[in-house]
Amino acid sequence: MREIKKIKETMNLFVDQEGTDGFLGRYYNKNNNKMYTYVFSYGGGWEHLSVSLPRKTPDWDTMCRMKDIFWSDDEVCVQYHPRRCDYVNMHEHCLHIWKPINENIPTPPKMFV
Repeated sequence: MREIKKIKETMNLFVDQEGTDGFLGRYYNKNNNKMYTYVFSYGGGWEHLSVSLPRKTPDWDTMCRMKDIFWSDDEVCVQYHPRRCDYVNMHEHCLHIWKPINENIPTPPKMFV
């Protein structure tokens, strides 16, 4: 995770509410003129980011931009596809990025990616 101070200094990122293990707010993407809602937390052994729009699911480029805001270039984060029985859908147009704290996420060999 990048330094919280640096995250909050990101242009067009607005923090609306803060807690002991995270914060939430809005991010204005000037490339597509859309305002995204985000929730970022870092408790319970995980760093977690959710990103949403009211009526459209965020695209890949937006999720890459959000990853770059909250994590450094050398950190591996994932968007999970859990077992269907573990689905929890509280917002139809919300995507998530996860990173375990103090653990490495295995990745395939570079030539496979």
